[in-house]
Amino acid sequence: MHEMSLCEGIRSVIEDAAVKNGFSSVKFVRVEIGKFAGVEKPALAFAFDVVMRGSVAEGAMLEMIDLPGRAMCYDCMKEVEIENRLDLCPTCGGGKLMPVGGDEMRIKDLEVH
Repeated sequence: MHEMSLCEGIRSVIEDAAVKNGFSSVKFVRVEIGKFAGVEKPALAFAFDVVMRGSVAEGAMLEMIDLPGRAMCYDCMKEVEIENRLDLCPTCGGGKLMPVGGDEMRIKDLEVH
């Protein structure tokens, strides 16, 4: 389950931020997850609770914010939202799309004490 290693990365970022910014506990963690990131959200939620034990984020609530898949259409030269990587352009029906977003995962913000 790679969600465990994702949460270990989140924990590392949070602990580094706690040292740098002087906070002692985290109440809320918001992460943005792209449609194509390949993250199983139930597994991430479970791993988050396990990995955060003993850290400044122990007991913190995790909010997952979905980000859409995006692609650049080289037929109409517009950036469009797509549901699947192999979709046709919803604007012009063209098939020359290059994904430009939706595979990211990042910490959006923290609510700290």
